[in-house]
Amino acid sequence: MPIFALVLLFLSATMHALWNFLLKSSEEKYIAMGWQVILSGILSFFLIFYSGLPPKEMWLFAIISMLLEAIYFILLCIAYTDHDFSLVYPIARGAAPALLVLWSAIFVREQLTVGGYIGLAMITGGIILIGATTLLQNKGQKPHLRGILTALSVALVISMYTFIDGIAVKQTPALPYGLSMFVMIPFVTTPYLTNRYGIEAFKRVWKNYRGYLLIGGVLGLVAYMLALFAYTIAPLSYSGAIREVSAVIGAFLGWRFLKEEMGGIRLVGSVIVFAGVMVIAVFG
Repeated sequence: MPIFALVLLFLSATMHALWNFLLKSSEEKYIAMGWQVILSGILSFFLIFYSGLPPKEMWLFAIISMLLEAIYFILLCIAYTDHDFSLVYPIARGAAPALLVLWSAIFVREQLTVGGYIGLAMITGGIILIGATTLLQNKGQKPHLRGILTALSVALVISMYTFIDGIAVKQTPALPYGLSMFVMIPFVTTPYLTNRYGIEAFKRVWKNYRGYLLIGGVLGLVAYMLALFAYTIAPLSYSGAIREVSAVIGAFLGWRFLKEEMGGIRLVGSVIVFAGVMVIAVFG
């Protein structure tokens, strides 16, 4: 695993965690996420004048990825309206890297080392362990099939758009590809959100949180662009898993600044995740 790719992925994960941390300050997280997508798209629109468009043969990749990311966004909005999903969301984050390994092995014949597989298993297991604290804190509630299927659907979509993006940026410059994708996403997500929550909700969130929204728009764009650059020089299987370190960073931020409980289980899970990253860095 190239050290430079590892650094890029850690920076990407940190920015992603910071963006989600800012979202927690908003009472209407879905609208705040919608604004982040819009602002990232606007910024990308201006930047694309300098980067240029991706080659025509890559437009289909960008369109498919855009549609998948929009579906991911909409699935999250649907899922978060069902409290049961909060109990099984770790399944989505933990299963996505495992599915990405499968796609990479089947379609591009990625060959990983034994140490790499061990590191991937540690990262996946650690993320699920971190999320298991929610299950333990909600002993009276049992995860329902609908929540589990939704979580697995989210994992499938994450793995698919990550795989498509990884394949694309290995064939074309990452910057114009990523920017073109970000420009398109708001055209799908914004009509959905305005229809579901109303335009007044967008106005209210902008009025109350515009500073956080602007920062979030920049963080969201830069975080994913760093990940795309990492995909160009590192195996997709490793990259997709290491990006999930954002879950650990997010847990730490919540504990440090929002007084959320860290707990022994989360701490053990975090150690396992970082140990898995180190295993990949050394033996991957």
